[in-house]
Amino acid sequence: MADARQILETPRLILREFSTRDVDALARILSDPETMRFYPAPLDGVGVEDWITRNLRRYSKDGHGLWAMILKTSSELIGDGGLTLQKVDGTDETEIGYHLRRDHWGRGLATEAACACRDYGFAYLPVERLISLIRPENLASRRVAERNGMTVWKEVMNGGLLHLVYSVQRTGGRKQIT
Repeated sequence: MADARQILETPRLILREFSTRDVDALARILSDPETMRFYPAPLDGVGVEDWITRNLRRYSKDGHGLWAMILKTSSELIGDGGLTLQKVDGTDETEIGYHLRRDHWGRGLATEAACACRDYGFAYLPVERLISLIRPENLASRRVAERNGMTVWKEVMNGGLLHLVYSVQRTGGRKQIT
């Protein structure tokens, strides 16, 4: 898609900006009750369209957001991952977020994307800490955060639900990623 700018590339993935043409592929992920079981509810078609619209606004306003996760071997959209601003105890924090289509779970793809987002965040954003908000019972996402060098910083209520705030600190100076 020529209008969707590529942001990151990993050995197996490309992360690029969303396009309005991604609605059907993203709905396979965000409308799946099993994938979204740690959210208040799976998203319907309008919710998926709103998800993409919010991220398009984030790209303009914040310079980042959640990006479409594309599997290189098939060129299909299999998830999202990226950096979003979240309020945590009244303070803006930059969150590494990710969702992966269920048929790709257990292959290390979420970790690969999350680590690339961490490196991107510390290379390009003026932040000293990156976080991930994760429900305590979401063991798979907790493992991804831990593989991303994160540890539990604190617990917060977010959207009326208890979340663990995982965090990782910048070490050393800014590094360039390629």
